[in-house]
Amino acid sequence: MACYHRWVRLLPIVSVLVASSIAAAGCGGAQKRETARGLTPKEIVERSKGAIVRIEVGNDRVGTGFVVDREGAIATNLHVVVGASEIKVRTLDGTVLSVPRVLALDPDHDLAIIDVDPRQPLPVLRLGDSDKVAAGDPVIAIGNPLGVLDYTVSDGLISSVRAVSPELTLLQISAPISQGSSGGPLFNSFGEVIGVATAIFNEGQNLNFGVPSNYVRKLSQERRPMTVAQFAELTRPRDPTIEAAGKSIVRKVPRHDLTIFDGCTDAQVEETVKSIGQAIELGAPLYNSGNHEACYRIYEGTSIRFERESACKGVREAFGAGLLRSSTLDSYTEKAWALRDMFDGLLEVAVRHAEKSRGAKR
Repeated sequence: MACYHRWVRLLPIVSVLVASSIAAAGCGGAQKRETARGLTPKEIVERSKGAIVRIEVGNDRVGTGFVVDREGAIATNLHVVVGASEIKVRTLDGTVLSVPRVLALDPDHDLAIIDVDPRQPLPVLRLGDSDKVAAGDPVIAIGNPLGVLDYTVSDGLISSVRAVSPELTLLQISAPISQGSSGGPLFNSFGEVIGVATAIFNEGQNLNFGVPSNYVRKLSQERRPMTVAQFAELTRPRDPTIEAAGKSIVRKVPRHDLTIFDGCTDAQVEETVKSIGQAIELGAPLYNSGNHEACYRIYEGTSIRFERESACKGVREAFGAGLLRSSTLDSYTEKAWALRDMFDGLLEVAVRHAEKSRGAKR
């Protein structure tokens, strides 16, 4: 039941289906390795950093991508650019390029290939065969923590190769992935890209996974170019609809800026998250047993307390907006979901706030 508190973000999947018909050229297909010995992390960084880029979406979304085609094709996570009508790419030398096209996207594997028009051919990373990756293999992640173009390197091991479903395999890695590094390349010891980094948060724990590179190779062979405006319209998140107590309820989870926590300490933010979690843990079972009013009353009590007492003006206003919206609705079913929407919006921005705080302390 959606009212349970399961704050899990696996792969941010967008409800779109893209048919594929146009073959692609030059995505770092299988090539003979230049050396039989492995490379050091320093050698991999020096050979690869020119092909790793920063991706900027708006004022508060940044990620990493890597060049897979000298003409300007760049692979990244779909969740880095989803819904964006304006995307910019910053290269190692500081050049900023606008993204006029999206060449392909794969919602099932959280991948996208965006396209820029460089003044000269770009350096390209070689794709390795991710089907040959096994637990215990070394892995190196290169990315832009907090979007700063000062590439950081983390190394570790492939912890496991997880077959999540017949259509989805993930590489769990011990190498940490920080905010801003999503979409960056994961390398084997030969400097080949064997995965695309994506950070996954499960009950507040930072688990690190990679999407296998063979999905990137396949996607590059199944391009369907579109303008960024078309991409934005196609992937813009829609408010989900749920059926509850005979009513169609459109969920409206707000997305907040990080400034919502201005005036609060990290401890106060954590207290807000903890209290929301406790309210959901108490209220959700009541809702699922059919007692929607009792669920709403628990949510309402927490909301009123923080609307009056929170040290952050933005948080007080968020709780106030949730209470105001719920007061305009007729049934306790709708009221409970209105406050749950408000809770989920605050939990989501708290995750981003925690990511930024961890990155600043590294």
